Amino acid sequence: MSFLAYYFHWSNSEVLELDHQSRRRWCREISEIHKSLGASNEKKEKSIFDLKPSR
Repeated sequence: MSFLAYYFHWSNSEVLELDHQSRRRWCREISEIHKSLGASNEKKEKSIFDLKPSR
């Protein structure tokens, strides 16, 4: 949720209004924008979907 709020400047309540599937879709959209701009390659950043959850 903080990922969406940070990149889109949405409030917590705006993000919470989205269903889970919509939040995932927007995260993918942001990641694709980063890839197309080359931000991931230049800074060696990973997509949020590449991160592995810690257990």
